[in-house]
Parts: sequence; C-alpha cells; structure tokens
Amino acid sequence: MTTMETAADLFRHITVEKAAHYRAIMDVFAAAKRQYRLQLRPDEVLAEAAWQDAPPRLEEVALALSQLADWGNLESQPDTARVSTLSDFYRARFLYRLSRGGEAVEAGLAVFEHTLRHRAELQSVALEDIDNRLRALQQLLNTDEAVAGMPDVAKAHEILRDLVRVFEDLAGNAQAFMAGVARSLELQQADANAVVAYKRRLIEYLERFMGDLIRRSDIIARTLHELSARIDPVLLFVAEREARDAAPGDAGEQADEIRQRQVAWRERWKGLRGWFLSTAGEPPQAERLRARARAAIPQLLGAVAAINERRSGRSDRSADFRVLAQWFADCASDDDAHRLARAAFALHPARHFSLDVRSSEELAANTSWLDAPPLAINPRLREYGEAAPRGALPQVRDRSRERALVARQLEEESRQVDAARRRLAQGRAIRLSALGELDTYEFSLFLTLLGEALAEQANPEQAVERRTGDGLLHIRLEPLADDTRAHIRTLAGTFSGRDHLLTINLVQDPA
Repeated sequence: MTTMETAADLFRHITVEKAAHYRAIMDVFAAAKRQYRLQLRPDEVLAEAAWQDAPPRLEEVALALSQLADWGNLESQPDTARVSTLSDFYRARFLYRLSRGGEAVEAGLAVFEHTLRHRAELQSVALEDIDNRLRALQQLLNTDEAVAGMPDVAKAHEILRDLVRVFEDLAGNAQAFMAGVARSLELQQADANAVVAYKRRLIEYLERFMGDLIRRSDIIARTLHELSARIDPVLLFVAEREARDAAPGDAGEQADEIRQRQVAWRERWKGLRGWFLSTAGEPPQAERLRARARAAIPQLLGAVAAINERRSGRSDRSADFRVLAQWFADCASDDDAHRLARAAFALHPARHFSLDVRSSEELAANTSWLDAPPLAINPRLREYGEAAPRGALPQVRDRSRERALVARQLEEESRQVDAARRRLAQGRAIRLSALGELDTYEFSLFLTLLGEALAEQANPEQAVERRTGDGLLHIRLEPLADDTRAHIRTLAGTFSGRDHLLTINLVQDPA
C-alpha cells in the first residue's frame, strides 16, 4: 500500500542535485510508454535520452536507474537475455520499466506542464463541432426507429460522448479566457512594436470569434430547444448501456447505478443548455463570454496606454518629490528656493480659499494675492488645527440667487425634455427615416428609448414591446427589410442604421 512517505519519494528526483539527469531518464521511459515498449536497458536509456550537457557514462546511468528504482519510480528485473558466459550471469544486469507510481507522477507532471503553458483560446472550431454533433443527434432521433421508441443507442452514446468532450474543452478554455485575456503583465514588459502587432492580432481574433459565436449560438440554441423535449428517454438508454460495464451486483445496486449515470447525463445536458439558452432569468454563458470578449479590447487599449505613459517618461508622485528635492538642493540662494516653492506648490496664483467668511467683499478666483486685501487668519488654525473663533457664529451667506438660477436651469431642462417626449410620443407608427431632424434633447431621449427597446430584442428580426424604466412611455419597435436605411439628422451629425417602425405612446396614469 502506498503511504505518504513512499508517495513523497516518487517526487524526490525533481528536487535533488542531479534532477536534470533524472528527468531526462524519466522522459525516455515516458516516451517508451507511449510507444508501447515494455522494458529498457541502461545502454538504450543512454542513447535515447536528451541530455542537457555532455552524456554521462554508462555506469552513471546505471546508478541513476538503480536510485529511481529505490524511490519507486521504476521497477527492475534481472536481464538474462544477453548472458553468454558464467561471468556475465553473475554480473548485475537489469531491465527497467515504469512502476505504477512512476506512471502517475509522469502523468501528473505532464498535466502540470501543459496547464502552465496553456494559453486561453476561443474555439470557433468547437462551436462548429457542437453544432454538427447536435444536428447528428437530431437526425438520429428523427429516424423511423427512434420515432417508434427504438433509437440506435450505441450511435446516440457515441454522439453524446463526443459532444460532452468538445463542450468541456470549450467551457474550460472559455473560463481561462475570461479569467485574464488582456495579458497586461506580459504587455507591460513588451516593446511598442510587439504590442501593436499583438493588439492587431487580438482584435482580429476577437472579431472572428464573436462573429462565429453570434452566428452559431442562435442555431445551436434552437436545436437544443427542440432536442430537450425528446432527450430524457435517450439519456436513460445511454445510462443503461453504460451501467452494463459496472461491477456485478444485485438488482437494487444495478438500478442505483443506472439512476446515478442518468443524473450525471442530465447534469451535462443542463450545463449545455445553460451555455446557449437562458435559464431562470439568467443570461446564457455564451452571452457572458461575448461580453467578456468585447471587454477585452478596452483592457488591451488600457495596457497600451500604460506602455505609452512609460515611454513618455511619466513618473509617480514620490519620484516627482525626489526630483524636486534635488532641485531645492541645487538652489544657489534662499530667494531661488522661495521662487521654486511658489512655482512648485502654486502658492501665488489665486485666493481660492477664504477663511474670513464675514467679509462682504467677493474676489474672483484668479485674483493674485499681491493685488488682494490682506486676509486675517486666526492663530488657532496653526496652534490647534481649527479656526473656530470664540463668540457668535458668523452669518450664513445668502445663496438664494444661486439656488434660483439652478431652479431655472432645471425647469428649462424639464421643459425641453417634456417637449421632446411630446415630439416623439405621437401614439402612431412612424418610420425612423420619417422622424426628420432632432434637437439635442429629442435625440438624447430617442437614444434612451432605442437602447431600452433593443435590450429586449433576442435577434435582429424580432419586434419588441416594452414600457420604459420610468413607466411614462410604451415603445413598440418593429424591424423593416434588411435593405432599408434610416438617416436622422442631429446637431452632432447624422445617425443612420436599419429602418424600423416605431410606435411610442404616453402611458395613462390609472389614478
């Protein structure tokens, strides 16, 4: 039985002094395992290993093989095939092969190395494979035998296994991509030319994947929705087929085995549905992946901006203060130091801070200290850190004029918004191309209503209806033909896109 101590010995060859030699030897045995070679001799290991430095002597390889066998990574047995004399028979010759523990260690190290080197991918090919597997399953369930209740279980099992394998690969890569696509740490160490080239490749990569995701997600979602109504009997047949390979037991154990396998297949199918179909009001995972892919571009641009800041010589505040301290040290006189202090800390440009609230004199913010009357500062400010003099509290400044100005501005904005609402909410269907020219408030309201309507649209061909978030308007947006175009003129330019039929109604207050 393998204990913790013996299991730890299996990894000792990674940390010892000659770890490179031991790893070269174990790589030879791992390759031999993949080539279905059962045993190796020391001279074969010496010839096939990829040594980092000069190849060692055969005796050193034999000693390393013996040590690996002592640690449990290898198993040995006497080599009698090459014995030709009695002295050869008494000489220690061994054949070596991987032990079970050695195989497990090599498999674990291979997975560990692959995980470290693995880069997140957005697999457009996986989307195509999922679509093809679902179509194949759909065709299989549409056959006469399947309609009669006798589907080809072996074929369905094969399709489902391929589907799960491809989907797990897609989900794993998507999770790794969502965890960190911008590679900001790597970008901050790259030169500008490499960053520009990587930015171009990444944007093209994201655009290609998002195009495939949008195009195939709708098809996959429709196929999943159609198959979900008929998939339960198929999953039961597949679970029964898998349960045949389980260890023999009584009828109850066999039924439990079938039930567990059926539950596992239902969970896999539920996960596949959750990727492409909305469940319990939650958006599908494909939508989240698409949003994450879109967000990768601003992250990349942010990393590029950081590199540009570094190239332009910008430094942090502590570095600025150290440079300023050196400038103070280089000043030839106190007058030069005072001028540097006034320029560095902006001590001279304006009376932007007032302590004498009782003074009725109002000064502009750009008034120089030299041209302004003196300002009395209470000694308590320097001594106690507060400037609350004794006596009656100062009078509060009258802000009624400012408040009246703000109220007039809010009233004017409210009037403009109401006018825009009346301009657009005509209660009848109108084409976007017939709206004409919109002013600033009308165009802002139009964009808000258009955004709320498009948020409810599952696909570009769907007509949507909804009430606005403030509950004042009811919107209906119906797309027209693909070749129609609408052009709306505004003060900021021309807004154009596919033409729609827009109906906006004021919601009557039931009270």
